[in-house]
Amino acid sequence: MIRFRLKELIAEKGFQENRRVTLDEVSKETGIHRTTLSKIANQRGYNTTTDILDKLCKYFEVDLQVVAQFVDVDDVESKEH
Repeated sequence: MIRFRLKELIAEKGFQENRRVTLDEVSKETGIHRTTLSKIANQRGYNTTTDILDKLCKYFEVDLQVVAQFVDVDDVESKEH
């Protein structure tokens, strides 16, 4: 499963710039609908497009692997049992 790190990126940007960064701000700056950003941040296993990933990489000035990472769900579930 792909895990998005949007919440962490927003928190890190806010910390670095010593201010609060909101989904509304990210939405305005990237052109990504706020609802889509909310789903990326909160909905496990959300499916999005490469265009959106590209916009997030540009906005946060990071590589793709910082925005999204692969998590082996089977491996995680086996460790829980």
